[in-house]
Amino acid sequence: MEASKKFMKEKESAQPEHEREAASFICSRDTLDGVYPPLLLAINARRQGMEASVFFTFMGLNAIRKGWAKKVKFQMPGFMGAIPGMCSLATGMMKKKIENAGVPDIQDMMDMAQAEGVRFVGCQMTVDMMELCEGDFIDGVEIWTAEDYIKHAKTCKINMFT
Repeated sequence: MEASKKFMKEKESAQPEHEREAASFICSRDTLDGVYPPLLLAINARRQGMEASVFFTFMGLNAIRKGWAKKVKFQMPGFMGAIPGMCSLATGMMKKKIENAGVPDIQDMMDMAQAEGVRFVGCQMTVDMMELCEGDFIDGVEIWTAEDYIKHAKTCKINMFT
């Protein structure tokens, strides 16, 4: 991890502030298929020398709450997801596929993202709606209003709702 941080710092310092590119990703679901994509893309944006942020809103906000990374599940679409026990079965199967593929689990991906400088941002409206406070989140989370996010997104070369 330290070598990765050092490489990113050297790469960033070689690029003038006004020329830095940025990428922003929105995570609105607290499922395996909702959390992995923005983390993976943000990590890779950082590795390309870009600033990167993930804006967590609605149920995606759970992913950055203390202790919730371990609770992320895979929700099958359609009627199959409504069958009792199917979510647990599908989650177990997906986590096994993830492990067999050598992909880090959600907690490790989040740790990697933060170590590489990805900014984690929570949606103020969702925080208020869910009656949460700053202490409910993992370290390093910033809370922005929708207006703050839009101002940031306007400066980004890449914006994705994953």
